[in-house]
Amino acid sequence: MVDVFSGRLLVSKDGRSVDPEEALQNKVVGLYFSAGWCSPCRDFTPVLCDFYTELLEETEPPAPFEVVFISSDHSAEEMVGYMRAMHGDWLALPFHDPYKHELKKKYNITAIPKLVIVKQTGEVITDKGRKQIRDKGLSCFRNWLEGADIFQNFSS
Repeated sequence: MVDVFSGRLLVSKDGRSVDPEEALQNKVVGLYFSAGWCSPCRDFTPVLCDFYTELLEETEPPAPFEVVFISSDHSAEEMVGYMRAMHGDWLALPFHDPYKHELKKKYNITAIPKLVIVKQTGEVITDKGRKQIRDKGLSCFRNWLEGADIFQNFSS
């Protein structure tokens, strides 16, 4: 993940700047392409929130998983409002960072919401994260973990 966000900062839901190297190290990362104006996004975000909360707050140790929101909102204010109202306690690429356009190209994002699950190198584990969470719930995380080449004692 260091490769993907190298030299950039991410922001937390409360507006703090976060070093991606620290925050994403040794984790499976979900790149969440979404926007507050998009009704399928607003429909899926609470599902992702529950999934994230269960993995990070209700398992011991917390699962090695992080979400990075890449906004397609129309303004920074819209993005912040959407994050505060609906998002889990995950990270985001700052609204004004033009890198979001490169990420959309790199991961072939043609429609939102899209949840692309990637390994540390940025290589795609699956671009069907949303469907897998809806179909399989928490059990899909184990498959992602196996695909990510991260070793950790994690049981769900």
